[in-house]
Amino acid sequence: MRAERGQATVEMIALLPLLLIAAFAGAVVLAAHAAGEQAGQAAEAGAVALLQGGDPRAAARHALSEHAHADIAVDGRRVTVTIRPVLPLVSLERRLTARATANAGPEPAP
Repeated sequence: MRAERGQATVEMIALLPLLLIAAFAGAVVLAAHAAGEQAGQAAEAGAVALLQGGDPRAAARHALSEHAHADIAVDGRRVTVTIRPVLPLVSLERRLTARATANAGPEPAP
């Protein structure tokens, strides 16, 4: 009996780093998914603005949260939004991106 004293504490200390890694991985997956959703909504907002004759960059920027690190590109009738999700580890923010493209329809005939 005496040899097993403290066994639960040792096991918990051994598992704690694995639990932290799993929690961090879950946070990264959720942040990446949220960034993809935001990019898609912003690209669609920009495409709708193009169809209505408005400013697609302003519409896409307005659809994003104020904390989003986004690049908005307009190429003809195509709006592409690239977002770098906000993560707890800054070095991953530069590598992880979410991109979405929305097309405002075919080019108008001349």
